[in-house]
Amino acid sequence: MTYSDPLLVVALGGNAMQDPSGDDTVGSDFARTTETARQLVALAMRGWRLVITHGNGPQVGNHLYRSELGAQHGDLPLLPLEICVADTQGGMGYMLQQCLANAFNEAHVPAVVTAVVTQVLVDGDDRAFRSPSKPVGEVIDDAHAETLREHGWELAEDKRRGGWRRVVASPDPKEIVEAGAIQALVDDGVIVIAAGGGGVPVVHTDEGLTGIAAVVDKDLASALLAIDLRADALAILTDVEHASLGYGGPDERALDEMTVADARRHLEAGEFPAGSMGPKVEALARYVSATDGYGVIASISKAADALSGKSGTRVVA
Repeated sequence: MTYSDPLLVVALGGNAMQDPSGDDTVGSDFARTTETARQLVALAMRGWRLVITHGNGPQVGNHLYRSELGAQHGDLPLLPLEICVADTQGGMGYMLQQCLANAFNEAHVPAVVTAVVTQVLVDGDDRAFRSPSKPVGEVIDDAHAETLREHGWELAEDKRRGGWRRVVASPDPKEIVEAGAIQALVDDGVIVIAAGGGGVPVVHTDEGLTGIAAVVDKDLASALLAIDLRADALAILTDVEHASLGYGGPDERALDEMTVADARRHLEAGEFPAGSMGPKVEALARYVSATDGYGVIASISKAADALSGKSGTRVVA
């Protein structure tokens, strides 16, 4: 890696740091994150400078649930949602930072890796606060769902997974508060982990910045960060190899490439659901529209191939 190498912002999905089979023990999380870290090191060895973001949907949901249990059975104060976002951002950042440093060392590649707890400015009047839609936490069965509703949780059915998910407000990100600090670290050759879980949502008040109960979509926050950093590419890595039209139906068709206009048309037609592929396509459309770069949607194992045009879905101007 050199200072002249192209800059890539990589947005990791939750499956990158948690076993998709459901094992969410700490040891399993570290093992999964180590696998992901090795894939990221492979990108660096192909000449990319890296800035890494990540989701926290399952983790922040678990954090909230532990807070609920602590309040019910241990007389502990409930943790605000934005504090849970910050807590998971720190814990997951630590895990990814350590696994990345170990993977670089394993590959005999010198690297400095750091995680930045990142705030993201949102509009307190965003309509998302009136219509919570962002799924967090694990799938909840019917028997447990009613109990959680009694505790004030808003739930939405996840038909694909056969259960329910807690949904919270997901306002549009307006500004990466620590963008300047992240830029300075990138300019100094540091590999930065930032905007974890979409960043800690904050709003302007008369007293300054203050947190607000929400979870910002990490792909939209990643696009905003990639624009701020003038990144050469944005890669959104998930558990599928492509974006597809007619997903899950008999006529499903994987997309190799979309223009921004194509992406907008498919979004308006409802091809990409709001709770899954929709924000990823929207994020890439925003990023590509604002820069000279390109975006890809791909699986983690196919990231390098996707960036060279051999796999994944590419979004171009």
